Amino acid sequence: CFWMWVMCIIGASSAFIETTLAQIYKRLDSNGHMYGGPAYYIEAGLKKPRIAILFCICLIATYAVGFNLLCSYNLQSTFIEYSFYNPSITPIMIGAALAIITGYCLLGGGKRIVKVTGTIVPLMGVSYIIVALIVILLNIQNIPSMFLLIFQDAFNFTSIAGGFAGSCLVYGIKRGLFSNEAGVGSAPNASASADVSHPAKQGLVQTLSVYIDTLLLCTATALMCLSTGVARDVSVSGAPYVQNAISSVFGTAGPVFITVAMVLFAFTTLIGNLYYVDNAIIFLNNKKEPSRNFMRIFYIIATVIVFVGAIVPMDVAWAMADITMGLMTLINLPTCVAMGKVAINCLKDYEHQKKLGKIPLFRASNIGITDENNFWN
Repeated sequence: CFWMWVMCIIGASSAFIETTLAQIYKRLDSNGHMYGGPAYYIEAGLKKPRIAILFCICLIATYAVGFNLLCSYNLQSTFIEYSFYNPSITPIMIGAALAIITGYCLLGGGKRIVKVTGTIVPLMGVSYIIVALIVILLNIQNIPSMFLLIFQDAFNFTSIAGGFAGSCLVYGIKRGLFSNEAGVGSAPNASASADVSHPAKQGLVQTLSVYIDTLLLCTATALMCLSTGVARDVSVSGAPYVQNAISSVFGTAGPVFITVAMVLFAFTTLIGNLYYVDNAIIFLNNKKEPSRNFMRIFYIIATVIVFVGAIVPMDVAWAMADITMGLMTLINLPTCVAMGKVAINCLKDYEHQKKLGKIPLFRASNIGITDENNFWN
């Protein structure tokens, strides 16, 4: 938990830089829609088109395979607590149902489903925070020992030195990245489409989202589980562990609440992940929309991956997500370091205009980008 907080602070800086860069180097298509992302600022800013192509391949591997495997697994794992759960049959049934619904939406038939879930998810997020706070407050006597445990595990340097790959430090870093995706290079694909008057505005908004995700949602989950004192072992981890923590206060209603929340969160995450993939595919296709037949085939493969995710072991799902996410991060973070000055100059331009009492309006030429093809020129 502690190292996840540390990664949040570091990640907020990288989130600002990557999002601001995505806005600076975004493009406009023939329909008037804005688009962009790391591949575009790597190509236009670093002048490294091959690295941009490699990044897109890694993004597809991460969001079409790694993260969707994990998302599907996490969803089916919430049903473990129910009496009807059969390890041989239930994951197959849940995976099939999730794959069918996802495929239906991807192939254009589920716009209403996407719209409804997109409306409900924010309400479910608020409800989740309220439930977590109730659990924590009802176990307030355990808070001192809970924080003691957090810091003892965080600074257990013997275990860190003896087994770095499995230490609390590394685990916190990986889960922090998975949680807020700051520096990974995914969020800029969506942020680039935002219609703002200055790139730094979107960068600051994305920075705030990192804090909300990690310091609010993830920390609420961690503190809720630790405050209850529910024992955690290898056989009970992930969603079932959270369900056990909530059920210690809310009884049988706890697991049901988590299952409903996970269904909504997982479904919208699956659809959102494939939006990032669409952006990468367009870049690889010479910035053009692929044919409908190609996308149909791709979406069918994506739904099969969703199904597979429900039946693979947890270790396999997490390993795939960690490896593919790591590859993306290894490309995007050095790029953010190399191009960080551009984003910082953009922030200075924003702050300068604010000090003058103006509504900040950006022109790329203000920070030395003279390319006439740039969106902001």
